[in-house]
Amino acid sequence: MAEKSKETKTVDSSRRGFLSKSAVGAGAALTGTMLGAINNSAKADGDPIPLGGGMPMTGWAAADGIEFKRAQEMACDEINALGGILGRPLKPVVEDTGNQGADNIIPAMQRLVDRHGVHAIINGYNTGAVTAEYDVIADAGIIYVHHNTDIVHHETVGNDPERHFGNFMGDPAEYWYGEGLLAFLNGLVDTAQWSPDNRKIAIVTGSQNYSMVIAEAIRDNAAKYNWDISLFETVVVPISEWGPTLTKIRNDPPAAIAVTHWVPQDLAQFMLQFVPNPTNSLVYMQYGPSLAAFREVGQDSTNGVLYSTVIASLQDEIGQAFNNRYKERFGPSSSPLVGAQVYDSIHYWALAAAIAGGTAGPGGFDQNRKVAERLRRMIYRGVMGTTHFFLPEQAAIPYPDATNDPSLGMPHQYLQIQDFTDEPEMIAPPPYETAKFAMPPWFK
Repeated sequence: MAEKSKETKTVDSSRRGFLSKSAVGAGAALTGTMLGAINNSAKADGDPIPLGGGMPMTGWAAADGIEFKRAQEMACDEINALGGILGRPLKPVVEDTGNQGADNIIPAMQRLVDRHGVHAIINGYNTGAVTAEYDVIADAGIIYVHHNTDIVHHETVGNDPERHFGNFMGDPAEYWYGEGLLAFLNGLVDTAQWSPDNRKIAIVTGSQNYSMVIAEAIRDNAAKYNWDISLFETVVVPISEWGPTLTKIRNDPPAAIAVTHWVPQDLAQFMLQFVPNPTNSLVYMQYGPSLAAFREVGQDSTNGVLYSTVIASLQDEIGQAFNNRYKERFGPSSSPLVGAQVYDSIHYWALAAAIAGGTAGPGGFDQNRKVAERLRRMIYRGVMGTTHFFLPEQAAIPYPDATNDPSLGMPHQYLQIQDFTDEPEMIAPPPYETAKFAMPPWFK
């Protein structure tokens, strides 16, 4: 195995330097300076365009909400420095979605429309409304780009694309975590990086819909990828005592363990209780390992754990340039990996709006349909890789799960904790990987 490297090439981290590397267009790569060219050197001194965000500024997801708001401000400042949208500056506004759920999300979206007259709503994730907020957007005739990672989006928009012309999901659905994992495991085998003792996968899930969708996608597609399911266990969460589940795993050791519950402290307890008496199994966990709390609680028992994300800034030149600028602006403890989703989406919406001849507020159906059509045709290379949408569902296409072309899909990134005192290493997919897969230290 090649020795891992964290070196990155020198990059141009200026705004225009980054934008000149962005790729957008209808089946063609056009530079990000296109926005400046369309603006024809205009200054952003026209009537402001209110751009909304329904973000959890309080409640359990407030830490992420802060990053969404930071990214909103940063993207708007950069776009305004290029002349805004046809000379009109963006004015960011936020309404708090709190602890989320339909009772909090829908009123926040309605306030953005009624109180602020926003032309678009672009934010990170909100959970619990199950696309109910889409009706607010459809009734207003504006654009909505969210990152809810929810397969229900496909059904809602796909079944009525005319009504939901303005509703876009800027990341792939959670479903792809499931089938993508099976392809990833086969890739490790096919490239001789891993020789499993058998073809069994043990699945452990919480009862939340997010976790269940991923777990069921693994189970239902396992045979297609030549895997058997040795255990499908649903646990009551939160959970700190994993003894009964680990006993079942140890009684029938699988080649891989997939834990689709996501709370980092719970997952850290799993590893603390697994490692003293491990099986020769790869351990894949959902979301939790991406958070510092997982490594802080689990310490060296987390070394070797695998996880993935369908939405985060990359560790390539473009991604690192953004990460550096973001931390320079908001401090070393800020999280550009979280902010990236809002940042990219505001940039490609602004470009689509400029190409379409401008944007419109509530009731501006005709103009916003033009913006939506530009988004539907767009191929945008940003800090997270490529954004390109499934049609008619208007959800981001994942690479390599749904396309073999990295220029046409958002990379489903696989990472591994190889040293809990350092940042996780990105080990797939090519050409974005920055390190090699390492066999977990608990293997005998």
